[in-house]
Amino acid sequence: MNWWLPHKFETKKTYLEVRVQLIRAMRAHFDDQDFWEVQTPILQTMPGADVHIHAYKLENGAYLHNSPEFAMKKLLVAGAPKIYQICPVFRREERTNLHNPEFTMLEWYRAQADYTNIMKDCEELLRSLEIKEFHYNGQTCDPHAPWRRITVCEAFKQYTDIDLASHFGNVDTFRSTVAEKGIRTIETDNWDDIFHAVMAEKIEPHLGQGAPTILYDYPASMAVLSRKKPEDPRLAERFELYVCGVELANAFSELTDPAEQRARFIADMAEKQRLYGESYPLDEDFLAALDHGMPESAGIALGVDRLIMLATGAKEIVQVLWTQD
Repeated sequence: MNWWLPHKFETKKTYLEVRVQLIRAMRAHFDDQDFWEVQTPILQTMPGADVHIHAYKLENGAYLHNSPEFAMKKLLVAGAPKIYQICPVFRREERTNLHNPEFTMLEWYRAQADYTNIMKDCEELLRSLEIKEFHYNGQTCDPHAPWRRITVCEAFKQYTDIDLASHFGNVDTFRSTVAEKGIRTIETDNWDDIFHAVMAEKIEPHLGQGAPTILYDYPASMAVLSRKKPEDPRLAERFELYVCGVELANAFSELTDPAEQRARFIADMAEKQRLYGESYPLDEDFLAALDHGMPESAGIALGVDRLIMLATGAKEIVQVLWTQD
């Protein structure tokens, strides 16, 4: 669709005007709280740590980053107290209604904080944007209504009647239990695959209906950069924010132990190599920064384009991008 043609432009123009207003409001929100706006390099040695997210590799061996996370955390080590960034990020993935290979991320980090502080930040941010209601796929969500907070284990119990904790680390019993609930898996699915199948089919559609939902305390195996809960090390201090059944943001209390972080990186890159035939070099500068001493801190990545979609009622993410759709 050639949106720059006059008869096509009016709808696109409306979406882009909202985009401009919302990004301007995001900056004002963080500037008013004395956050530093930072700009870190897009080219990275290690573009990200997620096993299932793939990066674009350039001829010089560098990668376009999946997230500015590692570079921003180095600034926390250097003494920056509160930082945010709105920037393009790149992920080698299929285009869908909710995904685009290049998209815009808002990330912010706080020193001397944990994930509960970031939960509060999310509520304050979404309410500050003066959006009366979000819309997507026939659902509505009011950011000014009381927010819901539910643990991952509680969500599995409520929506599937599965005792998730009893299946931690046991793919065979997990697969069998999930099959009894009518959820299809295949023999080659690992524990994480089965988890995501249940989430997509039975849980996520219910999250963020009426009011935003914070889904928190993920299995520790699914949070490579997150601190484990002191009272239950099987879980990580990680949460995701959902609006109208759409995952909008991912956050956690940061892991600051350099030895544990290195071990997790090595394990996850080995799994990435096993599954996809590729892995990334470790970010030794980031590990050295942790070794120097990273303060207790927390951070979050929020999809700006998805937020704009939900605010405008757009059906596809490409409709709110600075590109033709």
